[in-house]
Amino acid sequence: MNKYSKDRLPLVLLAPIVSEKSTMVADKLRQIAFRVADDATKADVKDAVELMFKEQKVEVASVQVLNVKGKQKRFGRFNGRRRNWKKAYVCLKEGSDLNLAEAI
Repeated sequence: MNKYSKDRLPLVLLAPIVSEKSTMVADKLRQIAFRVADDATKADVKDAVELMFKEQKVEVASVQVLNVKGKQKRFGRFNGRRRNWKKAYVCLKEGSDLNLAEAI
């Protein structure tokens, strides 16, 4: 681990994203998609993944982080907006494999 607090790292990863697109990306590019905390950095995400899945000996090659804007929604006659959130694509090193079903 680097200079990051071990107490904070478990709070960085909120949930894996399971969708058609994330499954396709996982198969083709060996990337796993996660919903992460709004203030998470690439280094935070990398360390959190390696800490949470250390039993599976997962090594992270790179991380891409992006902000997802909340959708405009209408509630009756009122206009509203869903929250903005952050997504991270974690690329695994060759030879590393992440099984989310085992981790639960």
